[in-house]
Amino acid sequence: REDSRSAMWPSKDRPKSGGMKIFSGNANPPLAKEIASYLGINLGKITVARFADGEVNVMVHENVRGKDVYLIQPTCMPVNENLVELLLMVSTMRRASARRITVVIPYYGYARQDRKMTARVPISAADVARLMEAMGVDRVVAVDLHCGQIQGFFGPRVPVDNLDGGIIGVGYFGDKDLHNPVVVSPDAGGVYRAKKFREGLAAKFDLDAGLAMIVKQRARANEVDRMDLVGSVADSDVIIVDDMIDTAGTLCKAAEILKAQGARRVFAFASHGLFNEPANKRITESALTEVVVLNTIPLSDACANNERIIQLSVAHLIAQAVYNIHNKKSISALFK
Repeated sequence: REDSRSAMWPSKDRPKSGGMKIFSGNANPPLAKEIASYLGINLGKITVARFADGEVNVMVHENVRGKDVYLIQPTCMPVNENLVELLLMVSTMRRASARRITVVIPYYGYARQDRKMTARVPISAADVARLMEAMGVDRVVAVDLHCGQIQGFFGPRVPVDNLDGGIIGVGYFGDKDLHNPVVVSPDAGGVYRAKKFREGLAAKFDLDAGLAMIVKQRARANEVDRMDLVGSVADSDVIIVDDMIDTAGTLCKAAEILKAQGARRVFAFASHGLFNEPANKRITESALTEVVVLNTIPLSDACANNERIIQLSVAHLIAQAVYNIHNKKSISALFK
């Protein structure tokens, strides 16, 4: 633990963690432990269990009065279980007189329901934000929100830091021997994300990557009717960049189209690997060389054993963000 802490900060700049407490729910304890290890502290003692009737039972086993509390809990599957755990943990800390409560949500569930696409539907991403505010959250830290405007669903008294997980992917692919690389956005809405990824490769590794886009028309949710490529990928190693992979239907179909257009190898990078069925099978049978994701969401055993799925750690980035917040330093400086 001391080694990882020393590697991250010089001794004079080590975190002032006297007033810091980090707690984890049941959604992703390994990530929480890794973050705590980088910060050189132990996870706080908390029980997040169930009563006999299935209700969530939260009990904190140490004093948090006057402390800065950081709760690490992605709201991944089972989404509602993990969300209720998070809300009740916030409530518990507030009633226990914590000074400041920051929720670290590596994956923000309900993020795709960010606007009304048809009549008589909720804007669930905004409603989840209101629930957190009502419980007494002081700050939110997320990784690659599905859309940036979710930050505006929280009021001005609850700042939201949206960390760019793409810089971890840039580091991974920059070290690969890529031939004539092209970064591809799987849809029009992700062009900005793909452009930032391309700029990262250019700035850090002097890689002059191309940029292309796939235009898709959906027949219904999780089902794509047609795809068209805008740009050239002939004789290129291609990196499809997205924020999340759900059932991987769109991703695998995109890989087939890119291969048909002359791509040498097709890689994929996404911050969040949901991998709901039949994603694992589709990836195994696809034209994809590698699918790279961050550990914002735990992998199932089947996906962890899939040689094509690579998981990178986001703990270092989140730990740096928590450190900067706790010590009143800039967050944007992490991405320069």
